[in-house]
Amino acid sequence: MDTKDLADKGLKLRKELFGEAAVAQRMNAFGEFGEPLQHIINAYAYGDVWSRPGLSLGVKSLAMIAMMAAANRPAELRVHLKGALKNGCSPEEIREILLLVALYCGIPAANEAHRAAMDVLKEEKAL
Repeated sequence: MDTKDLADKGLKLRKELFGEAAVAQRMNAFGEFGEPLQHIINAYAYGDVWSRPGLSLGVKSLAMIAMMAAANRPAELRVHLKGALKNGCSPEEIREILLLVALYCGIPAANEAHRAAMDVLKEEKAL
C-alpha cells in the first residue's frame, strides 16, 4: 500500500474516531504549510498504527489518554478523551487510567488531566 492509500485509509478512520468537523479543523489549522504533517498523521498514525488489529480502538484510546496526560499535552489529551468516548470507553475507565497516571507520572499531571477530562465529559454529556 502506498502512502496515498494509507493516508486515505487513515483519514477515513480519523473521521470515524473524531468526527468530520474536528478532523477538518485540525487538518486546516496550519493551512498549506501543515499539509505534509497532516499526510504523515493520516498515513502513519491512523492509516497504519491505529488500523492494526492487535488492540481495540478503546484500548488504544485509553493508552493515548495516559500518554498525553503524562506528556502534558492538554490539546491532544482533549482530542483523545473525546475519541475514547466515541470508541466506547466509559468515564469510569478514563478515571482509572488517570489514577494510573497519578501513581506513575505524578499528581500534577493527573490533576491537569482530570481537569481536561471533567471538561470533556461535561461537554459530551457523559457525566
